[in-house]
Formats: sequence, C-alpha cells, structure tokens
Amino acid sequence: MPQLGLLSVAGFAGYAALLAVGPSWAIHGGATEAGAGLVNGVLLGATVLAQLAVPRALATWGTRRVLVAGLLLLGLPAPAYLLSDALPWVLALSALRGIGFGVLTVTGSAAAARLVDPSRRGAAIGAYGLAVALPSLVLLPASVPLADALGFAWVFWIAALPVVGIPAAWGLGTVLRGLGHDRPATAAPTSRPDRRLLLAVLAPTLVLFAVTMAGGSLLTFAPLLAGPTSAMALLLGMGLTAALARWLVGALADRHGVRPFIAPLLLLAAASMAACAWAVAQGSPVTLVMAATVLGVSYGALQNLTLVAAFAAAGPSRIPAASACWNIGFDAGTASGAVVAGALAASFSFPVALSVMAATSLAAVLAVVLPGRRFSARTPQSSEPGR
Repeated sequence: MPQLGLLSVAGFAGYAALLAVGPSWAIHGGATEAGAGLVNGVLLGATVLAQLAVPRALATWGTRRVLVAGLLLLGLPAPAYLLSDALPWVLALSALRGIGFGVLTVTGSAAAARLVDPSRRGAAIGAYGLAVALPSLVLLPASVPLADALGFAWVFWIAALPVVGIPAAWGLGTVLRGLGHDRPATAAPTSRPDRRLLLAVLAPTLVLFAVTMAGGSLLTFAPLLAGPTSAMALLLGMGLTAALARWLVGALADRHGVRPFIAPLLLLAAASMAACAWAVAQGSPVTLVMAATVLGVSYGALQNLTLVAAFAAAGPSRIPAASACWNIGFDAGTASGAVVAGALAASFSFPVALSVMAATSLAAVLAVVLPGRRFSARTPQSSEPGR
C-alpha cells in the first residue's frame, strides 16, 4: 500500500490546506458568513457529483488515468485563488477542486479495500484513514495561523501538493491492474450504484452523514468561532483524536464487528456538539477546544466503521460503487454542515447552528441505529473471488 499512502497524503494535503482558509479568503473579499459557508458547500457539492461518475470512469479508463486527472484537478486550481477573492471566482475554483477530490476519495477507499483480504479490511481502512488524516492533522490547524502570519499565497501553493502524488497514482494503478481489478467497461455491469446497493448501504451512510455534518460545521467555521490561537488548538485537537480513532478502531471492527460501537459514538458526537454550542454561547474557548477534541473520537471512528459496514453490505463485486455511496455521504454531510451552519449563524447565531448539529447526531441514533437491522455484525472473513 505504499503508493496509496503517498498519493493520499499529497492529495489530502491539498484538500486540508484550504478547508478553513478557503472560507476565510471569501470573507477577505467581502462575503458574509452564508457566502463563506458556500465555499466548502460548492467544493463538496461538486465532489458528490463527481463521485457518482467515478465507478463508471474507473471501469472505462482504469485507475491510473482517472487518479492522475483527479489529482491535477485538485491541485492545479489552488494557486489561481490569488487572482481574485471575489466570491464567484472562489466558488468556481472550489467546484473544479471538488471534482478532483471526488475522484481521489472514491478511488482511494476502494483501493484500500481491494489491496487486502476482507478479514483484514478494518485494519487496512484504519491505516488508509491514518494516511488521509495526517495532512489534516498538520494543515488544518496550521493553515489559519500560516495565512495570518505569512499571507494566503503560502497556503494556496501548499494546496497544489496533489500534483506531487501523480507518480504514486500511476504505480497504484499498475498494482491494481496486476490484481485484476481494473476491468474493461463491458465487464463491469455492477460499477454503478443501483437500488439494491443504495438500500444496503443506507444505514451506514446516514450515520456518516450525521457525524460529518457536525464535523463540517466546526472545520469550516473554526476561525470565526474563536481567535486564531484557539482555532488552531481546536483543529489540532479534533484532528488528532479523529486520526487516532479512525486508525485504532479498525482492528476492533475486524474482531467484534461495527454494530456495538455505532450508538455510543453517535451519542458522544451529540453531547460534544451540545458542549461546543454552550462554549460558544458562553465565550469559553477552552471548553470549545475540549469539546471539539472529544468530537474527534466519534468523527474519526465512525468514518472507519461505516466504511467497513458499507463494503460488507455491498459485497466484493460492488466495492467501487459502495465507495462512491460512502464518500457521497461523507462529503454531502460535510457540505451540508457548512451550508446549514452558515445559514443558521447568519440568521440566528453560531450556538443555534451548533445545537442543530447536535440534534442531527441524536436523531441518527433514533432513526438509524436502534432498529439495527442493516449493520453487518462483522466484517467478512472469506477472501474475495480471484484473490
């Protein structure tokens, strides 16, 4: 998995560098909180639309060509933000980068599942999750003070790093082709999500949507919820616990299945977001940082668990399509968190916005987890055909 790790670090570095700075650049150009929320909303909206097409693109053109195109679309537009801070320009570039990010997310998570035996899938997804979390762990907290101290240009050039991952992407495609996973379009009738697949992955996708709404609201508006130092501490704390939880929970999922962990983690997310809302209302940055750090546990662990559950429900022949569904849930949740929180903050206040995010996680427990019928008890223990 070395090539997957290298291209993931480079690609997600480009994504993480602008997740908090992109909205700040729009505000620098005169946008409101609602306009700032649209920056990540458009980015991830374009990501979702691209993810719908990625399984078919992989089946038609293969991993190498699709991944290289995605990394170029994610990295090359980043320095072009320097041309203007007007909201329409910022949104246009965000849409282009979103297409590239959609390619990276679907292809990366599908590759992580296909490079190992299903009985070790939780651990493999945990390792992949650590690789994609490391850039966020460094760049999310560092990007805001870096833009403050040295200017936005430095961050925009850092966000061009995905192009560095192109050689690794080509190598990964070669490995997957050797394993028989890059098939021609005529042999890939299951590449596109259908009704049965959507029903199979519905429960894990809704859980993921709820927790990423909460995370997306904090990641987007951290610079506006607290000062630069507190925002850096918030992003660092949340990123650290998310990375560790996403990595460590994988082995537990392989051993015990995913279902025992879902409800407690969603309840923890709801309590953490309620604490964030209280901290913002009371003007307590220390409490805000502590609550966001606790949220990171749920945010990271549920990413791993829901992906394992989606792959188990879909079966080996539908891994790219299941990856697309999962990633759509992730990015749609993050985008919705940014847009909804921005709109609520503009109309009411940030405490109201964060309280709504807490209620969403709580509702996911009642609506999805308690019935519990669609979560696989364990990851599959048999090898994929042909492996």
